[in-house]
Amino acid sequence: METVDDRPGTWRLGSSLLLAGIVVSILAGLLHAESHDANDHVASFTAYANSGIWTAVHLGQFVGMALVGAGLVSLGTAFGVQRQAMAWTARFGALSAAAAVALYAALQAVDGVALKQAANAWAAAPEPERAARFATAEGIRWLEWGMRSYQSILLGAALVLLGVVIAATHRVSRAVGYLMALSGLAYVVQGWIIGESGFSQANSVPTLVGIVAITVSSVWLAVSAWRMKKAIPAGHVM
Repeated sequence: METVDDRPGTWRLGSSLLLAGIVVSILAGLLHAESHDANDHVASFTAYANSGIWTAVHLGQFVGMALVGAGLVSLGTAFGVQRQAMAWTARFGALSAAAAVALYAALQAVDGVALKQAANAWAAAPEPERAARFATAEGIRWLEWGMRSYQSILLGAALVLLGVVIAATHRVSRAVGYLMALSGLAYVVQGWIIGESGFSQANSVPTLVGIVAITVSSVWLAVSAWRMKKAIPAGHVM
């Protein structure tokens, strides 16, 4: 069994930030303007141009991801594992989470600002200009694909690495770590599919698995962390 940090406060902070970030992300996502097929760019850009809360929704999504990243980084420092392999796994997990947040900020600037303005310009353009405006918006969309692909892979890597460490510490049920790692694998698959074919229907299953697994694991982790008692070192007499 790994030796772990005997202060439950770090577990509580990390798990609470993670859960809060997931809740904010889900709520913001529910308000996101959508078309029936996200790869139908005419329908998608029309929906985006008609959205009056587009910028606010994407700011909310960024806040959610920032909280998720902060939670994962906090958890990466909470374990206190002494075996070198696990210690480095936790560090790399925290670094991946921080990088994922930084890339998500750039992604939201592209999607939440640049693509919205390009869609507005296309929708309002006179007929002779519409083809050129559409091509500009589509180029931004493809840039979004690339950034989303790598961001999902980085986030997935963070969840897999930290899930492995959570399972190894034995401070909470191993199932929490396994579920977190499963969600990470789902995000990696999402990233691959987006890089290959954009927001296609092929992403439906990994997206659903990722959302369910990370939500269940974060709730379970938060409950476990808040019920956690301070560990008593071996041989210590009360």
